[in-house]
Amino acid sequence: MPTSTLNQIRAASPLIHCITNYVTVNDVANVLLAIGARPIMADDPEEVEEITALCAGLCLNIGTLNARTIPSMIAAGKRARALGHPVVLDPVGAGASRLRTATALRILDEVQPTVIRGNISEVRTLAVGSGATQGVDANAADAVIEETLAATADFLRGFAARTEAIIAVTGAIDLVTDGVTTYVVRSGRAEMGRVTGTGCQLSALLAAALAVEPLEPLAAVAETVALMGVAGEIAWAQMGECDGNATYRTRIIDAIYRMTGEGLAARMNIKKT
Repeated sequence: MPTSTLNQIRAASPLIHCITNYVTVNDVANVLLAIGARPIMADDPEEVEEITALCAGLCLNIGTLNARTIPSMIAAGKRARALGHPVVLDPVGAGASRLRTATALRILDEVQPTVIRGNISEVRTLAVGSGATQGVDANAADAVIEETLAATADFLRGFAARTEAIIAVTGAIDLVTDGVTTYVVRSGRAEMGRVTGTGCQLSALLAAALAVEPLEPLAAVAETVALMGVAGEIAWAQMGECDGNATYRTRIIDAIYRMTGEGLAARMNIKKT
């Protein structure tokens, strides 16, 4: 399993365009800086295509969706794909409302993203056209656990083959597949769920990873998914008696800032299935 993507990001410092949600936009910018990339956030329809053309990758996150940003996402996504740039779709809350579901499906159809990263309920919603996401959280009935791992992997492989996208589902167990090869990633801490935005941060990091690793995108996605989990493990080990989730959020970003390719390789838990 190659572990060079992190080092490649630091060497290339790609500019990444994020149309993301205002709950986590600052953390998304900081985590991109932590990994060595450069963030830019632009969501006005008058400039998104121009900004996207300057960048090496695009992240579309529908977490705080509104009517103004929907055409911006579509326009930026089409421009990025026309230029051959990777596009990551984070369908936050797909299945929770008709607007979110319809918009995510529209992006899927019109933009054809390179990677779709979400929790299992969000991704299942896109795969079947409807779902039961609990707000922005996965439905407990959809959870990826050891007993459902094989069946879920088969389901995701089918979706990946149909969309020609890499599918990255994150949760207690992470799954990454391109429809042929599947990686199971067992890194991270359950406490990461108490921090808003770790998924949003990861989606932006995936755009940076794909920007520097066009020849082995599946391996780059799997490594980057593992990187976020390992950062969560390192950050949790540093927590003090009086520290809470705000400190944990900061420590996760700090762990990514200090991560090396060699350190990640020693800690990440990735298996091909």
